[in-house]
Amino acid sequence: MPKVVIDTNVYISAFNYGGAPLEVFVLGVRREIDIFISPSILKEIERVLLYDFDWPVNQVKETLSLIQRNSRLVDPQEKIDVIKGDEPDNRVLECAVEAKADVIVSGDKRHLLKLKTFRGVKIQTPSEFLESETWLPKDENPPEL
Repeated sequence: MPKVVIDTNVYISAFNYGGAPLEVFVLGVRREIDIFISPSILKEIERVLLYDFDWPVNQVKETLSLIQRNSRLVDPQEKIDVIKGDEPDNRVLECAVEAKADVIVSGDKRHLLKLKTFRGVKIQTPSEFLESETWLPKDENPPEL
């Protein structure tokens, strides 16, 4: 099962607009991918929902709880500082490194997506991730030709 770190902007899009970002999260709910998250990413989601989208506190708490129930919490040990323009993006990289993730799913065209990979971790948009089918289970016993 692929290990995936979802960027804050994908969670925000998923819970405000649906579409491909929500489809990625639903794969985690269905246990088709293994989603990893860190306390820093959770705090950033909380901040954006409360202050940028003016969500009620109880709705933010319910959403954070939903995310936590469907994710594995990691506490990154390594401090990464490769993205100078947007410090929270470094927290996403830290989470991916700690989780030994296969993919970071992000909508950040200015910073994360420009990297394409980081220490062997692919960085894809939600649509790219869904189209890549890297999340599909591998057939353990492929048919003989």
